[in-house]
Amino acid sequence: MAGGPLEGVRIVDLTSVVVGPLATQVMADHGADVIKVEAPSGDIVRTLAGKGRNPHMSGKFLHLNRNKRSIALDLKQPAAHDALLKILSTADVMIWNMRPPAMKRLKLTYEDVCKVNPKIITCGMYGFGQSGRYKNKPAYDSIIQGSGGIAALYYMATGEPRYLPMVVADRTVGLIAVQMMLMALYHRERTGHGQAIELPMFENIVKATLEEHMYLKTFVPPLGEMGDPRLIDPQSRPLPTKDGYISISANTDAQAFAVFDAIGRPELKTDPRLCSVAARFKNTADYFSIRAEGLKQKTTAEWMEIFDRTDVPAMPFQTLDQIMEDPHLKDIGFFETIEHPTEGKIINMKLPNKLSRGARTDFRPAPKIGQQSVEILREAGLAEAEITALIQSGAVVDGGK
Repeated sequence: MAGGPLEGVRIVDLTSVVVGPLATQVMADHGADVIKVEAPSGDIVRTLAGKGRNPHMSGKFLHLNRNKRSIALDLKQPAAHDALLKILSTADVMIWNMRPPAMKRLKLTYEDVCKVNPKIITCGMYGFGQSGRYKNKPAYDSIIQGSGGIAALYYMATGEPRYLPMVVADRTVGLIAVQMMLMALYHRERTGHGQAIELPMFENIVKATLEEHMYLKTFVPPLGEMGDPRLIDPQSRPLPTKDGYISISANTDAQAFAVFDAIGRPELKTDPRLCSVAARFKNTADYFSIRAEGLKQKTTAEWMEIFDRTDVPAMPFQTLDQIMEDPHLKDIGFFETIEHPTEGKIINMKLPNKLSRGARTDFRPAPKIGQQSVEILREAGLAEAEITALIQSGAVVDGGK
C-alpha cells in the first residue's frame, strides 16, 4: 500500500526529460502508481543530464523519477503495443509528451485507448496548441522561453536576451499538468466520464508572462507600454552589500520607511517621489537606485539583523552550495541521505508541502531501465510464456535482473 491521497490511482507515463516526469513525480510522491514506459534506450534525461555512478542514472533522473516503476517497451513491435494496451486497460491516466502525429503512428491517441478503457483520461503535453499553425513544431524548454517572452524580459532588463538558467517552462507546465489531471479525475469521479487533456507549453508560458507584463497594454486603447517596471528594472536583483549581496523587497509604507531609516535617509519618507506605494511605483527607478546605493554601507549580516528586527522582507543571497548548508533547511531535515539500491548513497529532498493525513509512505528510488517490466506485465494479466516471448524478441527489456 503506497499511502497518500492518490493511492489507487494508476498513471501510465510515456513522457521523458522534465515536463512530464515532474508532473508524474508529484503524483507518485502522493501515492499514485506511476508506470514509466520507456524505450529500450531509456528516457534521454538518464544521460542528457550528465553522468552518474552507473550508466543511465543521472542525478536529474534520480530526482525526477522517484516513486515510479519502469517498463521498457519497443513500441514499434506489435507485441509490445498489445502489451501496453493491456496495461492501459487497467489505468486511470495516460500522459505523454510526443507530438500528436507520433501518437497517431503508434495508435495511442485518446480514441485508440478508449477502445480498451472507455473511462481513461489522457494528458497530451506538447509545444503548441493543436488549432494553430505551430501545432506540429518540435519544442524544448529553451524554445518556449525564447518564443513565449521569458527571454524578452531579460532583454528589457539588461539589453541582452537570454534564457533563465533552469527549465522553468518545463517545470511550470509540468505543475499545470498535475492540476489538469486532478481536475479530470475529480470530474470522472462525479460523472463517470474520462476525457482528453490538451496541454500546450507555448500558450501556458505566454499566459504566465503576460499576466505579469501585458501591463498598460491590457487596456484598449493602450495606456502605455508593456512590462512591470518593478520587475524589469536593472536594480531588481540581489543588491551588493559591503561583503556580499542581499535580496530585499520592501513594498508597504512600513517596510519602505524602515529601509529609509536604516540607510540613514529618513527624509525620504516625506519625499513626494517616495512617500507612498503609488509614488514609489511611479518612480521605481529612483526608489530602486536609492535603495541599492544605501545597502552598500553595511555587511549582509548587519543588514539582516536590522531587517529581521524591523520586519522588512530580506534574505542573504545564497549560492547553490550555500543552499545545501542552509540552517533552516537543516532544521526541517529537507535534505536526507538515502541508500539507492544501485547508485549507493544519494541526497534526496523531502516533500516541501504537508498534508495532515500524510503523503506516500513506501518510498521507491528511481528505477533502472525496465526494472519492473516483468511485474507490470504480470499485473496486466500476461502469462509467463507471453512475457518470456516478449523479452526474447526484444519487445520488452527486463531490467530487473
